[in-house]
Amino acid sequence: MATRHGMVIVEDHTLLREGLKSLLSSHPHLEIVGEADNGLDAIRCIAKLKPTLVLMDLSMPKMNGMDALKAIKKRSPDTKVIVLTVHKSEEYILAALDAGANGYVLKDSTSSELMMAITTILSGKRFISPGISEKVIDGYLEGRKSGKPSSSWSTLTQREREILKMIAEGYTNKDIAEYLCISIKTVEKHRSNLMKKLNLHSISALTTFAIEKGLVNK
Repeated sequence: MATRHGMVIVEDHTLLREGLKSLLSSHPHLEIVGEADNGLDAIRCIAKLKPTLVLMDLSMPKMNGMDALKAIKKRSPDTKVIVLTVHKSEEYILAALDAGANGYVLKDSTSSELMMAITTILSGKRFISPGISEKVIDGYLEGRKSGKPSSSWSTLTQREREILKMIAEGYTNKDIAEYLCISIKTVEKHRSNLMKKLNLHSISALTTFAIEKGLVNK
């Protein structure tokens, strides 16, 4: 009897998640064992079930997919993760690969391409959508060789990401300081570091960046 691999689907849009479940249930070697509609629930679900494979979006509520991906890889290192997303930019792709993604598939891909990605990754290889530029992959490999951060996003600390999210949600320095139990001066220092690292010098620019990263909903 053929081996069946447990799979968890992480997608916040119910209609798309149901469609993916219907499609992937027909795969002879897959069994859908769980699902989640946000990053935090995904981490809990995967830590408990330890599935072979996870298919997940990057833009989700409660915790964005990039941070969830890192947490999943930390708690269940043998679980293979395929990112399924609309984001085609180099920064997203390289950040996902650095976070541990085994595959990166665009949402405008065909169902056969998604099936190919799953088969490829289950065989122990990496899969990247053909629509992604070779230059992006070359940049990723070069960054790995040189040991340099692949993107400004990857240089942010967890605290800086928390503060970026709160800035984008409209919280003042005082609000952030009270919520995180730190001084206003510390918040100002983090804000300054964020602007310097990201080369963004206004609240609107930081907000736009946070939305692009899936930290807050549009």
